[in-house]
Amino acid sequence: MTIPIRNLYLLFCYAWQKFPEGEAIETGVDEAPDLPNLFARLLVNGANKLVRRGLDRGYQSFVEETRAPRGRMLIDSIIKSQSMRRGAVICAFDELTVDVPQNQVLKATARTLARTRGIDGELAHELGVLVQKLAQVSDIRLSERAFSGMQLSRNSAHYRPLIRLCHLVFRAQVADPDGHSARFADILKDEVVMSAVFEDFLRNFYAHEQRDFRVGREMMSWDATPLEAAADGYLPMMETDITLRSRHQTIVMDAKFYKEMLASRAGPGKVRSGHLYQLYAYLEHAQLRAPHLPCDGALIYPANGDGLSLRYQIRGHEVLVQSVDFTRPWREIHDELLAIPFSFAASNDQGDGRRGAA
Repeated sequence: MTIPIRNLYLLFCYAWQKFPEGEAIETGVDEAPDLPNLFARLLVNGANKLVRRGLDRGYQSFVEETRAPRGRMLIDSIIKSQSMRRGAVICAFDELTVDVPQNQVLKATARTLARTRGIDGELAHELGVLVQKLAQVSDIRLSERAFSGMQLSRNSAHYRPLIRLCHLVFRAQVADPDGHSARFADILKDEVVMSAVFEDFLRNFYAHEQRDFRVGREMMSWDATPLEAAADGYLPMMETDITLRSRHQTIVMDAKFYKEMLASRAGPGKVRSGHLYQLYAYLEHAQLRAPHLPCDGALIYPANGDGLSLRYQIRGHEVLVQSVDFTRPWREIHDELLAIPFSFAASNDQGDGRRGAA
């Protein structure tokens, strides 16, 4: 799937809750020829802002032999090492430092992108300068554990978009046989990774761009009764991608990032049955929370070229299957997405609480 860089930038901005002002684009984004250079530009821009603002700091514990005691003296260690003969003591102390996991990940990602094949020479230089600015931060090797073990506090929440960018870079890296460089996998072909990004994009887009609906994910238990004690507790929870609720209706959306929207073996393509079954199960159970309101649903797919819009009535639920062409100008994409929840029959009499800015 080919999506223009400007639209990719805005898609990731919404997915990371880093909403652009109006249709403002960060400096250098439009010049990025591909996704690796786009990520490099975003990392340089974002990390430099952090450096100017002041890098996040945290306390780390240190133990050292010193002639100027501070912190807590370790008597057992002093006796064992006989440091007093050298006129020194061994102390344990906490020190505020920029050498914290989030800064380590930023530095490691900058190094990784700088050696990625195809990175623009000027950008590679800027990444190198960024690494120098993080000289007080330890060098680490990027790994899944580096991301899963990271905990960002309220004071460091502004790091979250950059850390998510770093995670995508890590997921996309493929080492070259020479071991000195890396190449960037086309994550737009990774339906697992991009489905998660597309889902976050749609949910945050609707949360930010309209006011008629409350937007979120919902956990739901199956409306089922175990027929024997041994069966209790085995059914999984259901979790919607996006649920929009108002005083007038409920809308459940499923975001699907597929190269081909329709399944096709022989003959004309068909709507994927698994996607319909999943959405129908969500609709049946989402309506239990507000049985007096209509509950409708939508399957949303990105597309290149001609769009497809199919609308059905399935056992009392209006169901929309819609593709959105991401090759068009962003304003057209914005307006089409914003019109979807207001297109259901139950929305016709509602006030229009859409925002004007993309």
